[in-house]
Amino acid sequence: MLNHIVIMGRLARDPELRRTQAGVPVASFRLAVDRDFKDKNTGERATDWIDVVAWRQTGEFVSRYFTKGRMAVVEGRLQMRDWTDKDGNKRTSAEVVADNVYFGDSKRDGDGGGYAPSYGGQGSYSAPALRPSDSFSGYDSPAPDGGQFAELSTDDGELPF
Repeated sequence: MLNHIVIMGRLARDPELRRTQAGVPVASFRLAVDRDFKDKNTGERATDWIDVVAWRQTGEFVSRYFTKGRMAVVEGRLQMRDWTDKDGNKRTSAEVVADNVYFGDSKRDGDGGGYAPSYGGQGSYSAPALRPSDSFSGYDSPAPDGGQFAELSTDDGELPF
């Protein structure tokens, strides 16, 4: 069986960090996730409001570094929860239980720029995402005319496969 979900959206409010009776940290927050298509009549995209729960170190990370309006990428699983409301009615709600949470945007102005770490439940920081300006060789340096592309000096005309 497979239950894996990846969503990207903006936090609708600041995360709320609580602790269980055993002292285990759990953060809850809501993401505003735009749909990929526009409504035929209005031309606007609908937004889904998705509840997310992050446990332990991931929850502490989210509550420490994320705030309302910040873009987040969440990897996890979809979970259905049954509960009874104050009027005694049976309810069901869906939520994403986060395994990993990543920054979906760059650091804000005034934070000094650079990379923002992401944190997963495995107990270590994930590798930062690459920016388009990062390079591993001289091949992708800007062309002398200021363009984004340069001719490869080692091109022998052969395809690499």
